Amino acid sequence: MAVMKTDLIVIGGGIMGLWAALYAARAGLEVLLVEHATIGAGASGGLLGALMPHTPDRWNDKKQFQFDALVSLEHEIRKMEAETGLSAGYRRTGRLIPLAKPHLREIALRQVGDAAINWRTADGGFAWRVLNAAPDGLFASDAGLQGAVFDELAARVSPRGLLQLLTAVLGNMPGVIIREGCAARDIDPRQARVVLADGTIVHAGHIALSAGVDSFPFIDGLTASAGGEARLRSGTGVKGQAARLAVDLDPATPILYSDGVYVIAHDTGGVAIGSTSEVEYDDAFSTDQRLDDLLVKAERLVPALAGAPVIECWAGLRPKAIGRDPMAGPHPDFSRLHILTGGFKISFGIAHRLAAAVVAGISAHTSGRDEAIELPLSFRCETHLALLQS
Repeated sequence: MAVMKTDLIVIGGGIMGLWAALYAARAGLEVLLVEHATIGAGASGGLLGALMPHTPDRWNDKKQFQFDALVSLEHEIRKMEAETGLSAGYRRTGRLIPLAKPHLREIALRQVGDAAINWRTADGGFAWRVLNAAPDGLFASDAGLQGAVFDELAARVSPRGLLQLLTAVLGNMPGVIIREGCAARDIDPRQARVVLADGTIVHAGHIALSAGVDSFPFIDGLTASAGGEARLRSGTGVKGQAARLAVDLDPATPILYSDGVYVIAHDTGGVAIGSTSEVEYDDAFSTDQRLDDLLVKAERLVPALAGAPVIECWAGLRPKAIGRDPMAGPHPDFSRLHILTGGFKISFGIAHRLAAAVVAGISAHTSGRDEAIELPLSFRCETHLALLQS
């Protein structure tokens, strides 16, 4: 029976786990990342890649955290692209939102001033502009009767491209081991001991649990084993369906967004359309009539999509933690277990900053140096777990 030792074992090879492994390796930790299937096999391997901010009004710590993450992500990606010669398909295209009704325009106009205050950076900032009319030919004639919003902060990335980029960087870092097709069979959070499916015993300094929807049953089991009586589950999977169409749309086109429909042109060709949000479903990983209905809705919004061939369809489960916000940080009862899951629709925009916060906590625990990154209260693991008892 093989035995391994490592500073950090990361369980789950999606966007959260890869960023955690990267920051840990940069901090000088030895890292073992295990993924039961393949990198990006879960929700991270989708099609959309929308990096869209919350609206700039009613500012709070969550919105500030996301803003800082969205602003810093480009630098992180460009650095890795320069190291590897690979592309993550990142571009700050902005986002166009058609305004169909007068009251929506009034709200958008008020938010212009909010963005001027809240979307500031050392280099200037980003605007939330209200246009009298959307650019010709993008939206159906009745979609933007009251004009449109152009959000300068939004960007997009190729989800799979970013996963490949992170994997390539990690593959060149000493002290990092990635094992695909390798499940964690048993996890002892108190001793930071993990038994892998092949019987290998891993003794780690810390555990980062970033297994998407598969994280939640384990977290719930910890509550039960500790004698707690959880009335709710720590999280669930929300099914999403998306498609990629063969449409000749300029990759510089802003994200087109309205009423839950995303239309995103990518550098690699084609346009991603998404996505459904389903709490009830028969098969989590197959597409059905709901995707067909979404495509019809997208064609009504953007006439250029009409009749376009479908290149690829995707369906999967996105992790949604109790309370909706991401769940991150040390488990309150097990200081060597760190959670990274529940990003739901905003994972790709904030995963790097969540991972940096978690790794900073691990480094502080290991070295005694206080390098903490403040997580919003509603993101913290203990906040989510408190909801289970309420």
